[in-house]
Amino acid sequence: MDNSLKSHDSGSELKLSKKLYNKSAYLNVIDTQFTELVPPTPPVEEPVSVDEFFVLYNDLFYEIPKEGDINSHEFLIKQSTEYVGAQGISDEMQALFDEITVLREENLELQQNIIDLTTDDNTNSTS
Repeated sequence: MDNSLKSHDSGSELKLSKKLYNKSAYLNVIDTQFTELVPPTPPVEEPVSVDEFFVLYNDLFYEIPKEGDINSHEFLIKQSTEYVGAQGISDEMQALFDEITVLREENLELQQNIIDLTTDDNTNSTS
């Protein structure tokens, strides 16, 4: 079998042309940088302003889990409390603490009255 190339005669003539550039023109015309092999630089994201943060926070409020080590309301409370410092006791909370103290004192008095009445009944019934 003949390994020579066989020509295909389609009846039309094919003309090839070649452009030649000198070195200075070549560098100006042909891009020699390997831009396709370099990964593209990621787009720069603008930081979120405080106002934008709170708009997003309000939009996502009910989607944020109540509890969790991260990305939760509990996490935000802990982190903010650490930053701001220990929470002060509000007037409402102080009023509730005062009421609890008064009720405990009344409870102790009533328990003492029960003991006194029980002791008096035992003394009167034995005499």
